[in-house]
Amino acid sequence: MPPLKLLFSLQGRIGRGLFWRVGVLGLLLVGLVLTALVNIAGYHGEKADGIVNLLLVWPAVAVSAKRWHDQDKSGWWVLITLIPVIGWIWTLVANGCRAGTPGPNQYGPAPQ
Repeated sequence: MPPLKLLFSLQGRIGRGLFWRVGVLGLLLVGLVLTALVNIAGYHGEKADGIVNLLLVWPAVAVSAKRWHDQDKSGWWVLITLIPVIGWIWTLVANGCRAGTPGPNQYGPAPQ
């Protein structure tokens, strides 16, 4: 899957490995780098966090939605992360540990 489609499209499916590499570790590293750059630019504290979160929210939603699709669930399951603590844990376990639907499903062919 092309990087732009992976990070910005809500369509398609991705496997657990790509979710961990891009959706968790990749976005975490990008977040750390962006936080450092925003702090260097003179923004600190909550303002810096807000800028970084704003830049990363869509790619995080897109990657998570694709992972839910792989389990034959609607991308709307992304909203479970709005539940403090429990929602994040649920999403991390469900998307990071549970296998996807074997073969094609309503969201597309099985990920490579």
